[in-house]
Amino acid sequence: MVKTPHLKVMPLGGMNEIGKNMTAYQYENDIIVVDAGLAFPDDDMLGIDIVIPDITFLKKNQDKIRGLVYTHGHEDHIGATPYVLKQLSDLQLYGSRLTMGLIENKLKEHKGLGKHKKNVVKAGDVVQLGAFEVEFIHVSHSIPDAFSLAIKTPVGTVIQTGDFKIDFTPIDGLMTDLPRFAQLGSEGVLALFADSTNVERPGFTMSERTVGETFEEIFHHSEGRIIVASFSSNVHRVQQIINSAMANGRKVAFAGRSMINVSTVSLELGYLNVDDDTLIDLKDIDRYPDNEITIITTGSQGEPMSGLSRMATNEHRQVEIRQGDLVVLSSSPIPGNEKSVTRIINLLYEKGANVIYNELADVHTSGHACEGELKLIHALVKPKFFVPFHGEYNHLRRHAQMAEEMGIPNENIFIMRTGDTLEFSRIHAKFGKPVPSGNVMIDGLGVGDVGNVVLRDRKHLAEDGLMIVVVAIRKDTGEMINAPDIISRGFVYVRESEELMNGARDTITATLNKSIAQNVRDWTGLKSSIRDALRSFLYEKTRRSPMILPVIIEV
Repeated sequence: MVKTPHLKVMPLGGMNEIGKNMTAYQYENDIIVVDAGLAFPDDDMLGIDIVIPDITFLKKNQDKIRGLVYTHGHEDHIGATPYVLKQLSDLQLYGSRLTMGLIENKLKEHKGLGKHKKNVVKAGDVVQLGAFEVEFIHVSHSIPDAFSLAIKTPVGTVIQTGDFKIDFTPIDGLMTDLPRFAQLGSEGVLALFADSTNVERPGFTMSERTVGETFEEIFHHSEGRIIVASFSSNVHRVQQIINSAMANGRKVAFAGRSMINVSTVSLELGYLNVDDDTLIDLKDIDRYPDNEITIITTGSQGEPMSGLSRMATNEHRQVEIRQGDLVVLSSSPIPGNEKSVTRIINLLYEKGANVIYNELADVHTSGHACEGELKLIHALVKPKFFVPFHGEYNHLRRHAQMAEEMGIPNENIFIMRTGDTLEFSRIHAKFGKPVPSGNVMIDGLGVGDVGNVVLRDRKHLAEDGLMIVVVAIRKDTGEMINAPDIISRGFVYVRESEELMNGARDTITATLNKSIAQNVRDWTGLKSSIRDALRSFLYEKTRRSPMILPVIIEV
């Protein structure tokens, strides 16, 4: 009996988490990959810069990959691209003009990326990638040129919405292409993979244009410098800030590396429009009166190295917050960033600035669809199978419940985890064999060389400190030449802990004398004995367990 081929869908990231989006679609010997995003490290990932998906599956099946397709240009969808391209060769990349521009800018910072062809596509385009026919559908989001994907396969059409919302008054005048969703729904959709981020919020997401009206009011009544912190990739937001500045005779300067990079690409490609005499360099702001200055910066999430954070802590080379400044945080804190944002707000107030944030005025709106918008997409698409996509488990679960309320049978709804495989035929869907998945951590130039063991050691060091024991031993007799030398870092201050240090030396000496008496010359075993004895002594005296590193020197 010949086995019927199945469509396999494998999320390599983005399930049960925010960020790190990457999904592989496979039909027989053809694979396409959607997005290659990064995530920012959790609090327990000490020293880690970013986190990217594990692409072991893609490396093993590189000869089957027909293309890497991007939904839009946010970091959680394109940020892992340089690291992916270093491991895979000769890929065809497909994305919008802005998305490809941002990727090109990112690739300039990396070298040795091999040969990869970048293909610019626009809404309505259809590309054939092996067994897959991929159509790009325009959707509104917090960055221009965002796409949903209609992926036609031999077993049916799959729609992956990407990040989207339904904005009836978008800044660029381009609404989410609801008629195309309806048309695809009438033709028949096998499966819908839909953005779940805002499913817990009822109604519809506020229009971006409402934020612009708030900015117009703020700029009209402000007399000092205005500093606005926003996501660098929210190009429509940046445009509205620029519009308000120009309408009130203000100059505009950009601050923060990512803000400068994204705005430069957006200006070059025509996604940002600003008068030539409005844009100035940040170093020239003191040449103008305060009421003529607007600074657009990074730091809306309280990131320690961002432009706004360095301004608030007097570490920025060109800008220092002063009395009379108005600072607008044009964002909502990402879960987990609340304390960092509150800290920045307090610092700004302490320096005499006035601060406006989302709780005080409509200075931010989400780029993700709320429950009402999601219900509309479901009603238009009418999928046979449904998979909630992009979100933490509570988002996925609530979205699954909503889909069932709208008539999709429970057995046709699948909540996936990163690494799962979902197999589709024309009439059935089931879980298949999982693929390798997980987090690859980037620390400086190191890719994947920091794993759970290293993170555990870093956590140990951060919580309990380090004690290094150096012992000099005679090579011929095994006797100590002098008392052990103890170095403490992050555990206790040696000069104020003389009694504890003397007790530690006595413990080490007793352990060494015992080994000499037993004629033990196994230095590895001796180090372990010193570590165990000293750990027990220190815990008894302090109820703490520092990392202990014995060093034995033969003389």
